[in-house]
Amino acid sequence: MAKHLTDLDDAVELILSRIHGPLRMGAPLGIGKPHRLLNALYARIAADPSRRWTLYTALSLDPPGGGKGLEARFVKPFAARHFGEDFPRLAYVQAIKRDALPPNIEVEEFYMQGGALLRSTSAQRHYASLNYTHVARALADREVNVIVQKVAREPGGTRLSFSCNNDLTLDTVDAIVARGLPRPLMVAEVDPHLPWIGGTAAVNEDYFDLVLSPPGPYPTLFGLPRQPVSDVDYAIGLYASALVRDGGTLQIGIGALADALCHALVLRHTDNATYRRALAALDPELERHPAVVACGGLDPFAIGLYGCSEMVNEGFKRLVETGVIRRKVADDEALMQRIADGTANLGDQARLERDGEYLHGAFYLGSPAFYDWLRKLPDDQRRAIGMRRISLINELERGRESLARLQRRDARFFNSCMMATALGAAVSDGLEDGRVVSGVGGQYNFVDMSNALDGARSVLMFRAVREEAGSAASNVRWNYGHTTIPRHLRDLYVSEYGIADVRGKNDEDCIIAMGGITDARFQQALVDRAQRAGKLRSGFHAPGHWIDNTPVHLSARLRVFRHDGTLPDYPLGSDFTEVEQRIVGALGWLKANTAMPWKRIGTVLRALGARTDDEEAMARMELSAPGSLNERIGAKLLALGLREGMAQ
Repeated sequence: MAKHLTDLDDAVELILSRIHGPLRMGAPLGIGKPHRLLNALYARIAADPSRRWTLYTALSLDPPGGGKGLEARFVKPFAARHFGEDFPRLAYVQAIKRDALPPNIEVEEFYMQGGALLRSTSAQRHYASLNYTHVARALADREVNVIVQKVAREPGGTRLSFSCNNDLTLDTVDAIVARGLPRPLMVAEVDPHLPWIGGTAAVNEDYFDLVLSPPGPYPTLFGLPRQPVSDVDYAIGLYASALVRDGGTLQIGIGALADALCHALVLRHTDNATYRRALAALDPELERHPAVVACGGLDPFAIGLYGCSEMVNEGFKRLVETGVIRRKVADDEALMQRIADGTANLGDQARLERDGEYLHGAFYLGSPAFYDWLRKLPDDQRRAIGMRRISLINELERGRESLARLQRRDARFFNSCMMATALGAAVSDGLEDGRVVSGVGGQYNFVDMSNALDGARSVLMFRAVREEAGSAASNVRWNYGHTTIPRHLRDLYVSEYGIADVRGKNDEDCIIAMGGITDARFQQALVDRAQRAGKLRSGFHAPGHWIDNTPVHLSARLRVFRHDGTLPDYPLGSDFTEVEQRIVGALGWLKANTAMPWKRIGTVLRALGARTDDEEAMARMELSAPGSLNERIGAKLLALGLREGMAQ
C-alpha cells in the first residue's frame, strides 16, 4: 500500500529514514525528474556531510542563463515568459556547472544537454558512456536503492502513468530484482501538468511505496524552444525525406535537422508537386539516385508510416496531424503475420484499426504547444500512442523479435552526427580530447538494429561545414580521434549536398561517395589525403558537379521556396513572437560575423552608420533610447543585424 504525502520535507524525511547508509538514487532523463523533490533532497544532504548521495540520471535540463550583452537582453525576458519566473532550476546542475558539488554528493549522467557541460570537470569525470538499452543493467550493477519519478494521475481514476518517461523505470526494477537485490524504494511525484498516457505506461499506484502530491502552484514543464531552420537544414531534410518508403517505420531525433525532415515528409504528402520541385531544384537527378530508388520514394504516403522512436517530439505531432504517421501495429504476432501475408480478413482489419497503435516512444520532450496537444488528444488518438520500455523500442528484445520484425518493416532510423570521416565512421557525442558533448544515447542501438532488420537503413544527417575559431571547417574529416559509430557500420549519410550510400562499399568507393557530399572548399584536401594514404587511385579527378557544393549555390537553389513560404523559418511553429523571430535572425547574423577579432572590428565599423525602422525590435531589447556607450554600440549592432538578417 503506497503512503501518501503532500509535503516535500516529509517526503525527504521518509526517504532518508527508509534508506540507511548511502543513497543510490535513479531519476529519469528529461522532464520526468521531480525537480522540487530533488532540490529538497539536495538542500538536506548538502547540509549533512554524514549522508552520501549518488544520483544516476541523464539530460538534466536547465533553462538558458542569458549570457551577456545583446544575448542577455533577448534571453532573460524570453526565459521568464517561456519557463516561468518560478521554474525550479535543479540545484545540483548549478553546482555541477561551477564544479561545486559537496564532497558527499555525486551525480553520474549517461546523456547531457548538448554542449552544456563541456567545461565542467565534475560532469566530464562522472559521465557514463552507455547505450540507452544498457542503462538498466548498469543501474542494477550500481545497486540503486531509490527511484524517484514524476507521474500523471488518471483523470477520474486511481492509476498512475509514467507518461513522459516509460523508458527505464520498469526495466531497471526488473534488472535489480533479477539480481536478487532488494526492490528499490519507489517514489512518485504527481504532476497535474503531465499529460495522461494509458496503456503500458500506466500502473496501479501501489507500484510505488510513496506517492507525493505537493500543493501548487505547479511549475511549468520544461519546454524546448523551437529553433529556426536554415537553408542547410532544409536541404538535408529534403534529401533525407526521399529515403523513406511508404508503409515503413520511422525513427527521428530532435533539433532543426529533424524539424526539417518532418516538414519535408509533410510536404511530400500534402503538396507533392511543390515537394518534387524543391527536390529538383536541389538535384534534378535525385529521383534516379540509386539510394532513392532502392530505399525510398517521392510519392505521397498511401499507406502511411508507423512511428517507433525513443523520443516522441514536435515532429511526430505534425506527422500524426497530417496523416503521414497512421500505419497501425498490434502486439499480436499472428495478426501482424496475416497483415504481412495479405491474408487478413475484415475482422482482422477492424481489430487492428480499433486496438492498434501508430506511434510508440519511450520518452517525450517538446514545446509547451506539444504538451498541450498531448493533453487534448481525443481518446481514440491517445490510445494510438503507446509509451513503452526502452528495451522494446531501441532493440529487438528476446522473445519478441519476430513480432518486432513484422511491425518494423522498411525501418528508417534518422539521427544526427557532428562529423563523419571519409571512411564512413561517425562522430556524434564527443570530442577527440575525450570530452563529452552529449552522449551515445540510442544512436548505436538504432544503427545496430538497422543491420538486424530486413529492409532497414540507418541515415546519419550532418551539416557539411561548421564554424571553428571564426572560420569554416569541414565536417567530413579524413580521420578523428573519437568515433561514435565505427566505419564497419557505415550506411547512409546525408549532408546539404546530397546522399552518400556507403553500406557495404569498399574504402575507395566510400571515399568518393563522401567526397560528393563535402563542401567544395575542402574536397581537394580530402582527395589529396586519401591518395597519400593509398586509399584513392592517383588518377582520380573530382566530377564536375562537385564544384557546386557551396553555400551560395545551395541558397540560390532554395531561394524561391524560402521566399514563397514553402520552407518557413519555423516549420513546426515558434515559441518566439514575430518580433523575437526577427531578433533571433539578427543575433544569429551578428554571432557569425563577430566570431573572430578581425570580423568583429569590421562588423562594429559597419554598424556605426546602421539605422533601422524596426522600432518594435529595439523596444523589445530596451534599446529605443540607449544611454551608455555600450548600449549605443549594442543598438547600432542590433540595427545592422536586423538589416542583414532580413536581407538573407
